Amino acid sequence: MTDDAIEITAFGDLSAIAAQDWDACACPESAQGGRPLDPFTTYRFLKALEDSGSVGPGSGWQPRYLAAKQGDQVIAVAPLYAKGHSQGEYIFDHNWAHAYENAGGRYYPKLQMAVPFTPATGRRFLTRPGHEIVGMSAIVQGAVQIAADNELSSLHITFCTEAEAIAGEEMGLLPRIGQQFHWENDGYADFDGFLASLSSRKRKNIRKERATANDFGGEIQMLTGDQIQPAHWDAFWQFYQDTGNRKWGTPYLTRQFFDIAQDSLRDDMLLCLAMRDGRPVAGALNFIGRDTLFGRYWGCIEHHQCLHFELCYYRAIDFAIANGMTRVEAGAQGEHKLARGYLPVATHSLHWFGDPGFRDAIAKYLSAERDAVDNEIEILTSYGPFKKETREEQQ
Repeated sequence: MTDDAIEITAFGDLSAIAAQDWDACACPESAQGGRPLDPFTTYRFLKALEDSGSVGPGSGWQPRYLAAKQGDQVIAVAPLYAKGHSQGEYIFDHNWAHAYENAGGRYYPKLQMAVPFTPATGRRFLTRPGHEIVGMSAIVQGAVQIAADNELSSLHITFCTEAEAIAGEEMGLLPRIGQQFHWENDGYADFDGFLASLSSRKRKNIRKERATANDFGGEIQMLTGDQIQPAHWDAFWQFYQDTGNRKWGTPYLTRQFFDIAQDSLRDDMLLCLAMRDGRPVAGALNFIGRDTLFGRYWGCIEHHQCLHFELCYYRAIDFAIANGMTRVEAGAQGEHKLARGYLPVATHSLHWFGDPGFRDAIAKYLSAERDAVDNEIEILTSYGPFKKETREEQQ
């Protein structure tokens, strides 16, 4: 209990919470129809992770979903997991874990408030409209209490919004910033309008890359909703496995996730496939928010020059412009995105540590890191591909 009138409960199974209660907090903007702002915190996405075995026993992500209830109404929920490792988070704390354990502590398990395997910014304290302040406070207090009661080392809230980071710091959590590359739609009428905002050299380079990519000997299909067929996932699973084996050692998502996605998530997805001789040879998977396109996975079974840039970056921009979207988030890291119109932006996380001495050491580290990241963002932005006058307007 965090308050006489509010009860906090942790669940190991999402089905213990009614879908309508979860989504009333996670995506209230879609109650009257339309897309959610964030497809990743919806009940259907998190349930797909759970039902497919991508999270749960053996994955290192053990669900501990939180719900704050006031009277008969659920006013806030949060995707919380007990973690046995630091994989699939994209905001790295491996050095913290090593330092903690070298000092004789036990860093794992820890608590992670996040969307597994998804480095996309969104609300983590999911509150019903009108309950934002009390709902977030209840979730923070509940999560910290769970960590303290179970003598866990830490709690981490990753890829939260800037507003949540500010509020969380006021509640005593430690804020951290990172960096990603996002494309912003400055009201472009089409891709050529975007190109017109770039310097001449960068504009020519992108045109050359697109021409090279589209000369791979096939065609590119942009599929969403009912256009996506079950057979497409057989091909994409090969792509995903190849990328997962190279990047992470083993893929995070199971094959069953894509079967469930076909039933419950295909309207939330944009699948870009490069077809050659009647079969897919490369693909990129995006998730569609109300005003943001989120690039997630890429893979191929044939290498073709510049095809990665075309499927992951340029086709995403095409789709965003055509559908009046304001942003493309192209996933974690990757300074190569800068030359293709994706500028550095700050990402945010919040952290709690039970050990006061370790907390103080991390606080000092984060202060120095924040200055370094701010400086890097400023420098990288100055090297962006936009015309000088365009860059000054963006700043």
